[in-house]
Amino acid sequence: MRIQYEGLALPVSKRFIDALIKAIEPHREPLAEFVCVNFRDPKYSAEDGGYHPVEILLTGTSGRYDICYITDFCYAGMGDCAELVKSLDFEFIAGTFQDMTGYYPIEVAREIYPIWEDNFLTYWLEMGVFDVEVS
Repeated sequence: MRIQYEGLALPVSKRFIDALIKAIEPHREPLAEFVCVNFRDPKYSAEDGGYHPVEILLTGTSGRYDICYITDFCYAGMGDCAELVKSLDFEFIAGTFQDMTGYYPIEVAREIYPIWEDNFLTYWLEMGVFDVEVS
């Protein structure tokens, strides 16, 4: 499996791609057109906080994939009114970046993306806080 990461608008690291491939390979259908990977902290709640859920969508065929988006979710609101909303959304195909304040060209995220990625990899690979589901 190959995930294209060179030449993207954001500096996606080889470490990130290698970890993603390692997580996907045992679960991926060889000719799947889309691969969706969900990362969930089972303890995350609106009341107690925790580590934000993340969803990554890849598209492609025959073993070569492109990153469509990486979305980091968080709870907005409290109690029964709490709902998951996009906290950070890196839309590689559309060329947009969204945070809680609005939509921007994806290049606006060049500084925040490496910080997000480093934190995410620490939580996932070093701390093991996420349950990972591939579909």
